[in-house]
Amino acid sequence: MIPKHIIDQIFETARIEDVIGDFVNLKKSGSSLKGLSPFADEKTPSFMVSPVKQIFKDFSSGKGGNVVTFLMEHEHYSYPEALKVLAKRYNIEIPEDEEMSPEQKEAQSERESLYVINNYAQTYFSEQLWDTDEGKSVALGYFKERGFTDKTIKKFNLGYNPEGWENLVKAAKENGYKTEYLVKVGLAKQKDERVYDTYRGRVMFPIHNLSGRVIGFGGRTLRTDKNIPKYINSPESIIYNKSQTLYGIYQSKSEIIKQDNCLLVEGYTDVISLHQNGIENVVASSGTSLTEDQIRLIKRYTNNVTVLYDGDAAGIKASFRGIDMLLTQGLNIKVVSFPGGEDPDSFAQKHETEETKEFLASQAKDFIVFKTDILSKDGQNDPLQKAKLLRDVVNSIALIPDHLTRAVYIKECSKLLDVEERTLVLELNKIRRKNDQDKRQKDERNQGEVYRDAPLEDLQITKVSVHVNENDLNAQESEVIRVLLTYCNIGVEKEPEFDKLGNPIIDPDEEILNAGTIIIAELLEDGFAFENTTFQNIFETVKSQLETEGQMDENYFLVHAPEDVRNVYIDCLKPGNELHKWDTKKIFVKTEKEKIRLAIESALLHLRSKRLMKLIGALEQKIKSGHQNNEDIMPLMQEKKKLDEVKKMLSKPLGIVIR
Repeated sequence: MIPKHIIDQIFETARIEDVIGDFVNLKKSGSSLKGLSPFADEKTPSFMVSPVKQIFKDFSSGKGGNVVTFLMEHEHYSYPEALKVLAKRYNIEIPEDEEMSPEQKEAQSERESLYVINNYAQTYFSEQLWDTDEGKSVALGYFKERGFTDKTIKKFNLGYNPEGWENLVKAAKENGYKTEYLVKVGLAKQKDERVYDTYRGRVMFPIHNLSGRVIGFGGRTLRTDKNIPKYINSPESIIYNKSQTLYGIYQSKSEIIKQDNCLLVEGYTDVISLHQNGIENVVASSGTSLTEDQIRLIKRYTNNVTVLYDGDAAGIKASFRGIDMLLTQGLNIKVVSFPGGEDPDSFAQKHETEETKEFLASQAKDFIVFKTDILSKDGQNDPLQKAKLLRDVVNSIALIPDHLTRAVYIKECSKLLDVEERTLVLELNKIRRKNDQDKRQKDERNQGEVYRDAPLEDLQITKVSVHVNENDLNAQESEVIRVLLTYCNIGVEKEPEFDKLGNPIIDPDEEILNAGTIIIAELLEDGFAFENTTFQNIFETVKSQLETEGQMDENYFLVHAPEDVRNVYIDCLKPGNELHKWDTKKIFVKTEKEKIRLAIESALLHLRSKRLMKLIGALEQKIKSGHQNNEDIMPLMQEKKKLDEVKKMLSKPLGIVIR
């Protein structure tokens, strides 16, 4: 249990813009910050962060909350885990009641247990590298031979798992860790009753997530036996998804944002060598083909990608698929090809930082130029090969979502290949029409499968209400909830009373009620219940908190409340639209906060009027129905007359005619 004063200290110290800035490239947008959603695939930024209110709102996914909520949603932490991460970040000490026993470790959530066992393994591998004779002579010697410095080795937490079948397994057991979790993350294998190490005699490359937690490993053998796989990588688990992970993203994300460019390479050592060379905006796809999720991860930080290839033409051609995927996501792509026999790792080892930077800058080619150069070498004098080249290049251009960018590339391609621009445009349109048709057919097939596979009870048709009064009532209920949540804990002074001489009557003993107490008392006096169930839940929660604590618990709504309730609360905290900047003209207009009583009265009066109109409408329908059925409608007419009188009374303070 984390003490309340420590929790308060964490919330007071943590800056949401700093924490979220580690995951999302945020840019200034008025008083807020804006970026691409980390929870959804989007091309136009709709993820908002308010440094003033210390909240975020993602309009693509609907998620919102404070800094703790973000870590819980994005990193799948529990509430205490998120608090501990923040405490560690801001050097806030959390007192521990006692050291956790092996039994308590086992009782943790499976997800956290996998993180814990990976962290233990990483520490174990590092100790084996630095503190054992075998590690120093074999593994450290290998890293030194690759040109890695001590600083670089420690930066990437490189390590070593010694020869032997059960070194890690035995050490983990002795320290109270369950071997079951070693197997689940791929650090160990089980055959019958025997559990043994997966990475025997291998140098270890830990793989980190965005927050720096170890989620997997890559292990390279130091043997020359060709029958032994060179690399073994962690299998997928509930904390490690290969398609959503980029090696080096944790160490590189800040520099990617700073440089507004991401260098994309193939292997672990490419990333490490470039970092050591002073080039830190680089990631690798970790031995897998580039995926859409990985591309979206890059796009959080930049729209510019430079793909680095070695001099192997066959390998470059095979990687064109990755370039096409980058184009589909709307990224700007440049390509650098290294001289024959070189790769980013070897080149960085042989050259100084400035030389490497100069080479990357001078050799970076736009993807269309690069692809044309590569493919044209195959069919310089063959018309059929040239036609194939044209189609291949135009196919790539067709994937670009922005039409202006496509037009620029078509013009460039026309110059490079000496082909009329009109011809290329016709081919482009043909390809795009086919792509659109294929996509529609695929969507239709997928939709058909959804309906075919779904149980009948799940195939419900959503009913859309067109009743104006009901819509109006919901909107006004929303407005009352907004005022309640926004100003609940703020004290509201009573309207001043004056004596016969016009002097204000001041009662020093008069209790100043907060806005929440006033609103709830008014609603209870009316006997009002919200038709919107989410609003009613909020009302009941605030009422209960005011009765027990004397104020509304904002932390509850940001962290612990159900998602629908939390989203309503976040929406209430969003900054309102500024229609005029009167203060710049020395004209000072009172804000809503300065006129809370008026805001409360207005919201409640409008709610009463909307509710009244719904009652009158229902009564009129009843009267009409009763008249047709020859029923006695006099009591109904009398009731309607009373409601009409109430309507007139409400019209006066509102200054409107209620229809």
